[in-house]
Amino acid sequence: MRVTNSLMSKNFMRNLNNNMKNVYKYQEQLSTMQQVSRPSDDPLKVSKMLDLNNEIKQNDEYKSTINDSIDFANVQDSALANATTSIQRIYTLTQQAANGTYNHEDRQSIKAEVENEIDTLMDSLNTSFGGKYIFAGNNSTTKPFVKEALVDGEMPKVTYKGTSDNTSKEIARGVTVDLKTDGSKLMNADENADDLGSFFNELLTALDENDTEKLGGDLLNRVDKQMNNIVNLRTNIGATQNRLVAAKDRNESEYLNLKTTYSNTQDIDLAETYMKYSMEMVSYEASLQMGTKILQNNLLDYIR
Repeated sequence: MRVTNSLMSKNFMRNLNNNMKNVYKYQEQLSTMQQVSRPSDDPLKVSKMLDLNNEIKQNDEYKSTINDSIDFANVQDSALANATTSIQRIYTLTQQAANGTYNHEDRQSIKAEVENEIDTLMDSLNTSFGGKYIFAGNNSTTKPFVKEALVDGEMPKVTYKGTSDNTSKEIARGVTVDLKTDGSKLMNADENADDLGSFFNELLTALDENDTEKLGGDLLNRVDKQMNNIVNLRTNIGATQNRLVAAKDRNESEYLNLKTTYSNTQDIDLAETYMKYSMEMVSYEASLQMGTKILQNNLLDYIR
């Protein structure tokens, strides 16, 4: 009889201990509102949560890169918009200077305004963002467009000091986008070494020499060519902007999905957890009542 009672006592204590653990588990879940608090609670679930957390962090890094890239492209678009305004004004001034009714003094006035527009255009192309020049390629800490005089007495010439590289940014796993930082494209050089700098140099020379034929012919065609080039580059940057905006939308959607999955994995169902806690409490209290009877019987058996 004593052996039987002893076995019952052991079983009771084991069941009571299990009840206590379950009560404590659900108490902790209700307190923290989380399914697991330590790896030992559910190693597989904890591993999944760690993976999800890493995915969320990486998603946040991509979001930061995308937002910075959008801001960068917006600055580029604004710079090229200003550059377009300047080159359009230079086109108009070139047309005016080709008019045979204008005299030398008139063309000198036009020349002064053209020089101002060239400086304004260069300021636009030398725009910086975050301490880096936006059209300098990989040489982003050095001003890319400079105005240099070839020799004394000659007209200054615009030259490019950057590199012919775009800047690649990873905006999602395995997905990159190229920011158009290759400023050499803005020089628009052709096979005859004619570029934006050469055009400005020859335009100023023609204004000095009152060369109306060249102003109304070759130079007018070339300024139109340079203007179209800037507009085309701006269009390309606009396409990059659209791609980045689409990437931002996908990134935000992925973030919501990851957070939802993480929440479903980690957060408790309050109603369900409270119901389980209540059931365990009932079981625990019943075990205590049963234990009282078992201990009384053991004590009587011991006395006998």
